[in-house]
Amino acid sequence: MTIMKFYRCIHSTSCVCTKAHLSEEVIFLILQHMNWNPKVIASLSCACKWFDDLAKRLFWKEFCRTRAPKMMLDLQSSGSHSVDGNWRALGKLLIICSGCTRGGLFNNYEIPEHFVYKTRFSRTSGKSFLLPQCRSDVLYVSDPCEHLDQGDEGDVGMFRGVFKSFASSNVRRMLIRRGAKFHPTETCPYCKAKLWSMQQANMIPQSASSRLGAYEDCIEYYVCLNGHVLGVCTLLPLSDSEEASELE
Repeated sequence: MTIMKFYRCIHSTSCVCTKAHLSEEVIFLILQHMNWNPKVIASLSCACKWFDDLAKRLFWKEFCRTRAPKMMLDLQSSGSHSVDGNWRALGKLLIICSGCTRGGLFNNYEIPEHFVYKTRFSRTSGKSFLLPQCRSDVLYVSDPCEHLDQGDEGDVGMFRGVFKSFASSNVRRMLIRRGAKFHPTETCPYCKAKLWSMQQANMIPQSASSRLGAYEDCIEYYVCLNGHVLGVCTLLPLSDSEEASELE
């Protein structure tokens, strides 16, 4: 069966995948051949509930393991066979900048959600976002996704990340101990869980601004109950020498 025939079969409104005319093994091999293309997985999940259930259980996991193998191995090294939240949420976090709307999570910004083709997530960078008493926690944080010339706000960077075993982390314990409140209306764009504000809990260290290349008083980030992180910052302007290097 060709990939195009496979797509038409799954995408058809009269899809009969539940009658097993396509086996899980065949679909697995086709998607593996396509290097677990996330746009294909997402599109077919919208067209077929049977495929969507299979994707949640298997295909998004394979996508994550292919896209960030060392990171996924570390996130599961505590003995868990899953991740906090779910594999689809983590897959989305790897490739989607959540953006924001005025009046939403980050009030001053209007940035649409968009696909990011390549993002580096760093465990070392994650240490810079944690207070000293929480630095035994494992946090992977992305480089900022740059959104330039955002009006009065200047150049804006949006970043995202994920904790390993957030349920047993020092950050979670400290948030609870400090009586941090959940955001009253907004939820995590990746898994729909409730969000804590690290700014409100006074848990954003100065080292975060250095790591991001941002103004110290213009960083805000949230963490959800499943350990997904999303944040925003106002980026410092490049120096003349840095601008010249960017142009070369």
